[in-house]
Amino acid sequence: MSGRNEKELEGVNLLGNQGVEYSFNYSPDVLEAFENKHVNRDYFVKFNCPEFTSLCPKTNQPDFATIYISYIPDQKMVESKSLKLYLFSFRNHGDFHEDCMNIILNDLVELMDPRYIEVWGKFTPRGGISIDPYTNYGKPGTKYEEMAYHRLMNHDMYPEKIDNR
Repeated sequence: MSGRNEKELEGVNLLGNQGVEYSFNYSPDVLEAFENKHVNRDYFVKFNCPEFTSLCPKTNQPDFATIYISYIPDQKMVESKSLKLYLFSFRNHGDFHEDCMNIILNDLVELMDPRYIEVWGKFTPRGGISIDPYTNYGKPGTKYEEMAYHRLMNHDMYPEKIDNR
C-alpha cells in the first residue's frame, strides 16, 4: 500500500506548519480530520495527553489532568497536532472536570462520527480529592452502542496504576 496522496490530506493544515499559534481559549474549530484508510477493520486509536489544563469555573485555579482518548474510527480520524492544539485551548476555559470531558467527547464525535469513543480524565488532587470523569459513546443502532453500555457499566473495575500524580 502506498502513502497518502494530496487529496487524502486535504483539510490537514496544521501538521508541519511551524507558524501555528496556540489559542488560550476554548477553540473546537482547530480540530482537523483525515480519511481512515482501513474502514474495513475495527481497531483502537489511543491518545494519552498528560498535560491537560483547564480552570475551575468558581475559583479560576488551574486544574491539571492526564486525558485518555480511545476510539474506533469509521470514515474519519482526528489529526494529532490539531488534537494537541484543541486540548491546549482549554487552558483558560472555566468548566468543571466532568463538563470538560463531555465537551471533548461531543466535539470529537461531531468531527469524526466514530464507531466508538471514550474520554477519561484523571485530574490531579486538589483539596485532597482527585476527580476522574469517564464518558463514552457508541454509534446508535450498532454493536458499538452495546459496547459503550458494557464498557460504561464495567468501567474502572480494575483501575490501572497511574504514576504521574
